[in-house]
Amino acid sequence: MSSTLPPGLQGEYEEHVSGGDASRWEIFDKIRHYTNAFIVQGEKILLGHKKRGFAKGMYNGFGGKVEHGETSADAALRELEEEAGIQAPLQHFAVLFFTLEGLESAFYIDIYRAADFSGDIVETDEMRPQWFRFPGSTADLPDIPLEHMWQTDKHWMPLLLSNRQFVGRADYKIVDGETRPVKWWIGKTHAS
Repeated sequence: MSSTLPPGLQGEYEEHVSGGDASRWEIFDKIRHYTNAFIVQGEKILLGHKKRGFAKGMYNGFGGKVEHGETSADAALRELEEEAGIQAPLQHFAVLFFTLEGLESAFYIDIYRAADFSGDIVETDEMRPQWFRFPGSTADLPDIPLEHMWQTDKHWMPLLLSNRQFVGRADYKIVDGETRPVKWWIGKTHAS
């Protein structure tokens, strides 16, 4: 059974999780396109600790703005190499859409995923890459640092780890000096 998707998303997905207390989705006038790439091997995932700029101090995949004249896939490859020093056969995997109070543009983020990569993982001026283990794994790695990621990441991360495609929307506001989600919806592909 498909669900009605929040504004900004397309396709046929069933609701995975939703929440928040806002009565309606925030209205947006402009959309900026971004990418985020994840390397997932066996029971481990490569994340980057953001060292500067927007979301400094948080962990995430590797990505950024899609530049003028660049495709989303090209931007994902470029950002992965700029931020972690590696290349990968990235495959489009998901879409995240979010608004943040005070910004005029909504974020449309194409999520990419790969199991293999080439090159040597390096720390850059922007990101410090680090491997983390899946929940329940006995690998000698730290747990995924969800407490240092966007608060709605905990809802879609299990889908990414289990190779289940998804879409999601979240509206964030600044509350007591912190960025917090006020409404969210994550949808997953239909079970086969």
